[in-house]
Amino acid sequence: MANRGLVVGATVFMLSAATIVGAGIHMKGQAFFDGPKELVDEVWQVIDKSYVDATFNQVDWQATRDEYLARSYDSDDQAYEAIREMLDQLEDPYTRFMDPDEFRSMQIDTSGELTGVGIQLSQDEETNELIVVSPIEDTPAFDAGIQSQDRITAIDSTSTAGMEIDAAVNLIRGPIGTSVMLTVDRNGEQLEFEIVRARIEIHPVRYEVREDVPGQLGYVRLTQFSAIAAQEMRDAVEALEEENVAGYILDLRANPGGLLHASVEIARMFLDDGTIVSTVNRQGVSDIERANGRALTDRPIVVLVDGGSASASEILSGALQDNDRAILVGTQTFGKGLVQSVRGVGQGSGLAVTIAKYFTPDNRDINKEGIPPDIVVELTEEQREALRDDRTAIGTLQDPQYARAVEALQEQL
Repeated sequence: MANRGLVVGATVFMLSAATIVGAGIHMKGQAFFDGPKELVDEVWQVIDKSYVDATFNQVDWQATRDEYLARSYDSDDQAYEAIREMLDQLEDPYTRFMDPDEFRSMQIDTSGELTGVGIQLSQDEETNELIVVSPIEDTPAFDAGIQSQDRITAIDSTSTAGMEIDAAVNLIRGPIGTSVMLTVDRNGEQLEFEIVRARIEIHPVRYEVREDVPGQLGYVRLTQFSAIAAQEMRDAVEALEEENVAGYILDLRANPGGLLHASVEIARMFLDDGTIVSTVNRQGVSDIERANGRALTDRPIVVLVDGGSASASEILSGALQDNDRAILVGTQTFGKGLVQSVRGVGQGSGLAVTIAKYFTPDNRDINKEGIPPDIVVELTEEQREALRDDRTAIGTLQDPQYARAVEALQEQL
C-alpha cells in the first residue's frame, strides 16, 4: 500500500458525526460477501496476511480460525461480536473492527466541518483505560478543561471499565447543542466535566510573525497531520520566508498524529538531506523515507512537544532531532510507533490493522517510550490552569515552554 494511505495517528477524534483515525484513508477493495461467517473469515484473512506480529501475540491464529468458523452465526451482530472477541486476542488497541455505522463515521473529509466535543482518545494497552491524548484546541472539550493524559472513567455515569473506543464513541457523540458528562481520573483525583457538543472547523496550521527575537521568528502551530496539513504548512513556511524571519518555533504540543505521508512531506520542508523515518513490516522489509533536497528553509528551528505529541508528531520531531536540525523543548512525547492501514470488509464494515513499526533516523523504537526533549520544561498545575483560563497566552511569552523555546532559538541565532 502506498504510504499516502497509511495512518500513524495514535488516536480517534470523539466527534458526533465522525470517528477519525486519519484523513485521506486509502480504502482497499472489499471482497465478495455472502454472510456473517464469510465476514469473520475475511477479517481473519486480512490479519493473517498483514498483521505486524507474525506470532499474533503468541496466539495460534490457524486454530483461532477453525474455532470461529465452527460457530453458527444467525446475524451480523453475532459476527461483529465474534470478530471483536477474536481481535481482542491480539491485545492491540489499534487493530480494531468497525461496524457499518462506525466505519461510515470514519469516512469523512477532515477539511470540512465536524460536530462533537473534540477529544482525541487512545486506550492503554495493558489496562484498557480510555486515555485522552489531547483535546483539540478551541473545541468544547478544550474549553471545558479536559487535559492530555486524563483517564475517562465514566460517560454520563456509565463506567468505561472494559469499554472499547468504539463504544465510547457511541456514548460521547450526539446532536449539536446536547451535552455529555465525562468523569475523568487526573492523577488520582476524580473530576466531572459537562461538555456541550458543537460544530468544529479544523484547520491544522496556524502561523504568525513574532517579535520575540531580533530579526523576528516564525511561530507555527500544527494541530494534526490531516490530508491538508502539508499544503497548509507549505503555505505558512513560504509566507514566513517572505517575511525573512530569523528562525522558527514549531509547536507540536497536543498533536495526536495522522497520516504518515503528511509527516514525511512536512519533514522535507525543513530537511534538505538525511533519513526521515523507516517502517518495518513483519517480514522485516524496511521502507525508508528520505529528504529530497527541496527544503523550504535552512533557518534554525525549535520544536515544542509534550505528552500529547504522538505518532506522526513523533516522526517529525524525531527526524528533526536525529538529524541535528532542531532542538526539542517541552516534555516526553506520547510514545506510539505503530502504523495502521484501514480497509473496507463485508458489506460496509471496516478494519484497521497494525501493519508496521516505524523507527527514527537513529533507529530508535519509540513505541511506549516516546521521544525525550533536548530541554525539559514541565508545567505546574497552576501554569496549566493559567493557560486554560487564557488561551491567547498559549504560544506566547506567558507560556513557560514557549518562553524557553524562544531562549533556545535565540541561543542558536
